[in-house]
Amino acid sequence: MDNTKVICKDLGIIDYQTAWDYQEELLQQNINIKSQLRNLTGENIPGGLSTTSYFLLCEHPAVYTLGKSGSMHNMLISKEERDEKGIQFFNTNRGGDITFHGLQQIVGYPIIDLEKYYTDIGRYLRNLEEVIILTIAEYGIKGERSKGETGVWIDAGITGRERKICAMGVRCSRWITMHGFALNVNTDLSYFDKIIPCGIQNKQVTSIAKELGSTVNFEEAKEKIKRNFEIVFQSELLYSDNLYK
Repeated sequence: MDNTKVICKDLGIIDYQTAWDYQEELLQQNINIKSQLRNLTGENIPGGLSTTSYFLLCEHPAVYTLGKSGSMHNMLISKEERDEKGIQFFNTNRGGDITFHGLQQIVGYPIIDLEKYYTDIGRYLRNLEEVIILTIAEYGIKGERSKGETGVWIDAGITGRERKICAMGVRCSRWITMHGFALNVNTDLSYFDKIIPCGIQNKQVTSIAKELGSTVNFEEAKEKIKRNFEIVFQSELLYSDNLYK
């Protein structure tokens, strides 16, 4: 890794479908560039023709999402009840099972070209976890990995005390990533009572606020994530206010 530049965009509060469509658009743009590059040789490659990596941050209104390997048996709330409560639902093309996204949860979507870093999905997931582990450590919270369970946990090795603070699920096509992580900051955790989070029985979900016993500055938490993303991925974030360009 060589201090690769990544465009960072804060999408604010955004509907899940809109954010998903935008991710797909950026991924397809990069795949098209890779296709062009494969058909060109050194001296024929136009200057500046290269993939562009992005790091999108946002919040979603209440929504449950199911990964492609997930099971609807882990949804404990009926469609009628979801509609009544105004909770959306999407089957997605990411990995993992079911999770919840809501306000005061930081959702991060890296759309990055792993060929500029390393071609190893496992390593990529561990690095995403490391970004979160470093971030919550700044609040005095010790984040851990749980063997065979992607994401960031607290007290992962203590039976009955395990609690997940950050869920992860990604998709990768031609080594371009999409989807990502969801860190519970001041999130209303009651929504998780209506699902079996990530399809994992008898384990709790937590948030930074719950662990500390008080709410935290949401924007400050995002800044910590950005800084730790730069450290872990040895990248420079370039900020853009133009959301869809």
